[in-house]
Amino acid sequence: MTWSSLLLLAPLLAPVQDAAQPDPWVVYQGGVGPGASKHIVLLAGDEEYRSEEALPMLARILSVHHGFKCTVLFSTNPEDGTIDPTNQTNVPGMEQLATADMLIVFFRFRELPDEDMQHFVDYVESGKPILGIRTSTHAFDYKRNKDSKFARYHWRGGDWKDGFGRQILGETWISHHGGHGSQSTRGVVEPGSEGHPILKGLLDVWGPTDVYGTRELPAGTQVLLRGQVVQGMRPDDPPAVGEKNDPMMPLVWVREFEGPEGKPTRAICSTIGASVDMQSAGLRRLLVNACYWGMRLEERMPDESRVDYVGAYEPTTFGFDKWTRGRRAADFALKGD
Repeated sequence: MTWSSLLLLAPLLAPVQDAAQPDPWVVYQGGVGPGASKHIVLLAGDEEYRSEEALPMLARILSVHHGFKCTVLFSTNPEDGTIDPTNQTNVPGMEQLATADMLIVFFRFRELPDEDMQHFVDYVESGKPILGIRTSTHAFDYKRNKDSKFARYHWRGGDWKDGFGRQILGETWISHHGGHGSQSTRGVVEPGSEGHPILKGLLDVWGPTDVYGTRELPAGTQVLLRGQVVQGMRPDDPPAVGEKNDPMMPLVWVREFEGPEGKPTRAICSTIGASVDMQSAGLRRLLVNACYWGMRLEERMPDESRVDYVGAYEPTTFGFDKWTRGRRAADFALKGD
């Protein structure tokens, strides 16, 4: 074949080669179950608590056991396309939020380009439900682009006090209330909240991460679980004695409020939720139930939401610089999706 022939064929070959490149996100199609026809987008991007492991696992449960279509986006190295939780500025696929019925966000100190952040802001302003996990109280940090039109989302936002965390989820980052890496957390049901749909079928919630500190939550917030500081890193260790549990900090709470554009919004915040925390079946059930409640699908919620793993799940212990290098979104795909 001559060079001239190859040049003529090049425009035909290029699209095929591009199409062969896998998307830097993963989609679980769902379709069978009470969540059929609903789309959940999950955003993984934190350096410490392995959201890139936790959210694909949760998405598989929501898709396979409950029928929700789930799309998981990851902080990604733009040069080689691998998942890189330390990259704070590149989360490909934010446009997927345009078709989302529910958002699960597990970010920490992200600073997305304005064109990507616009998709997030459009979603927040739509009034659709949001579930924020762990470090999402401090999801955004506009230290590079302080002149961005979205700088108000900064975790210490000025005109929008304490940014996305406080204004939408109900709290920003305050402190490690329990001993980080030395004291674990047990969820204790808040008196008066026992009948809330999110707690339906709930048994035990325990995880090895520590309790986060909070201040006074916004008016109208309902606490579902408080975080009991456990004196040790095993589920059978006793509670810490003294002021750490007097009072206990809120651990999981819900808000129903008027969002930034005056639209009625449901938000759920869980400050427990690292990949190792999600070995708790009770926590997985709580998060699944939170999606039903967020989308106002309480009547479809099972009496005991199924939360057994879909495929293997061997989470990495939390900590900085402990993430697994070289993984791609496609590595989390299910066969057939």
